[in-house]
Amino acid sequence: MHHFAGYQCSLCGQNYGDDEVQYVCPQDGGNLDVVLDYTAIRQNFEPEDLFTSNEKSLWRYLPLLPVDNPEGGGTPLRAAGWTPLFSPPQLARQLGLNYLWIKDESRNPTASFKDRASAVVVARAREMGAEVVVTASTGNAGAALAGMSAAVEQKAVIFAPRSAPPAKVAQLLIYGAQVLLVDGNYDQAFDLSIQAAQEFGWYCRNTGYNPFTVEGKKTAALEIWEAMRRGIIQYKPETRLLSVFVSVGDGNIISGLHKGFKDLIELGWMEHMPRIYGVQAEGSAAIANAYFANTEKITPVSANTLADSISVDLPRDGVRAVRAARQSGGSYILVNDGEILKAIADLGKVGIFAEPAGAAAYAGLVKAIQAGTIAPENPVLVINTGSGLKDVKAAMQAVTQAPVIEPTLEAVKRVIK
Repeated sequence: MHHFAGYQCSLCGQNYGDDEVQYVCPQDGGNLDVVLDYTAIRQNFEPEDLFTSNEKSLWRYLPLLPVDNPEGGGTPLRAAGWTPLFSPPQLARQLGLNYLWIKDESRNPTASFKDRASAVVVARAREMGAEVVVTASTGNAGAALAGMSAAVEQKAVIFAPRSAPPAKVAQLLIYGAQVLLVDGNYDQAFDLSIQAAQEFGWYCRNTGYNPFTVEGKKTAALEIWEAMRRGIIQYKPETRLLSVFVSVGDGNIISGLHKGFKDLIELGWMEHMPRIYGVQAEGSAAIANAYFANTEKITPVSANTLADSISVDLPRDGVRAVRAARQSGGSYILVNDGEILKAIADLGKVGIFAEPAGAAAYAGLVKAIQAGTIAPENPVLVINTGSGLKDVKAAMQAVTQAPVIEPTLEAVKRVIK
């Protein structure tokens, strides 16, 4: 039995029962935070109960999720999350850091962080008996929804801008979703998907609109916490807080990380919240602009960056994303497309193939070190949110092209290093 107690509006603070609202606050349109019954969780569970679970996925944290144990055993729905932590010494030396970890979300079933949200949303949809789940996406969220839905025979409809990378569109189609390519940008696809959901009675997964997306994404924070408790992430939190770097587009991932850490602190299971650093592309910086202006008013931009997964004119979870950095003692960092491409190449040299949005977080760490924000003794964790196979065109811009040679040893000798 889940411990879902209701919702609270992130703007006005109004509380709602779990059956009173579904998406956003009816008074001001604010994003809703899922409220858990923390007292019941504390009475029935200890951290060790989670740590001893045999479940090697985000479902090991079921007591902290607002859904019941879903169907789909033996399917990709039960494989989302529980992604690896790497600690590449080459990068640590290159950056001059004593402690560095990279959490590689490309190892999720559809190769991105978005599987976490889609797994929880699909579980919720099944509980509700929803016939169709719909979302708007530049690719990753849609692929995640399509893949998780295919695992349990759930119908899915995806609205994507026609400019979405072909590899991502291919995923949507292969998973059997109904795909509608919109002759417009992501924001137009987002608005159209909500209109369609209202017209046809579909359950809408949209990022920064459906409160269950944050609940899925917060599971990455729970995994980071468990790694800290188990000593996999080793340092002294009482002297140096962990700094977490993550790319930001709509703002839902950074909001999810913040929610996960807040839940743990509310339960008394975590003492020191990590500092959360949001990294945005210079060409898509609406949330960072608000942060630097010391406001929560999110002003739309005309997004222009090769990092399509974080290319957003009007972030739908901007307020909570601003708060995630501010309330955790972190900050925002801006990187340009050239810095993102260099980060793709740097991560590749240690065996991590990141798409542009995923590499943006690492590019942000590089800039933070250059600015003196991060010192050698600061422990750092960088989240790669997606696989480079999602956008091969961008990856090819990050490297020197391979030479074409004649099939002779002499030709090899001319070009070999």
